Amino acid sequence: MRVLAGEVWRSMAEFTWSRVQGGRAMHALKGLGLTPGHLKVLGVLQPGEAIPMGSIAEHLSIDPSMATWLIDRLEERKLVERKMLATDRRVKVVSLTRRGERVKTKVFAELFEPPAELVALGRDRLEALRTALAILPRNERPFDPRGSDRRGQRPRRVVGEFE
Repeated sequence: MRVLAGEVWRSMAEFTWSRVQGGRAMHALKGLGLTPGHLKVLGVLQPGEAIPMGSIAEHLSIDPSMATWLIDRLEERKLVERKMLATDRRVKVVSLTRRGERVKTKVFAELFEPPAELVALGRDRLEALRTALAILPRNERPFDPRGSDRRGQRPRRVVGEFE
């Protein structure tokens, strides 16, 4: 059973990775001078919400300096803005700009556009695949554009006054 599961997992990973790497979403990212790491940050951020930089780093399991680098690039492209929390000036929060919201929507729409090979499987096979995948724990899925973490929790959001 383990060998079969390994074969299935490898096939899923190879198919998915090859389509993501060559897909329109990656071309859109490259056109903006962004990387898959930036895509992950955009996936955490939600319109109208601000998240502390430390929470972003923790959520993505990256070093705070890497989060700073990623956010610097996003800020240079006017996709996010950084502000200090008025109640605690030590805390810097990040939020999407209007441009960032548009870019995120476009890139994620392209990322989740199903490849032709998947559509070609037909209704019965797609329904069987959906049923099989639905059994897997949701919090184990590697990427959630709504921004929940590995435990199914969303990163800490901040509501309040910003400077």
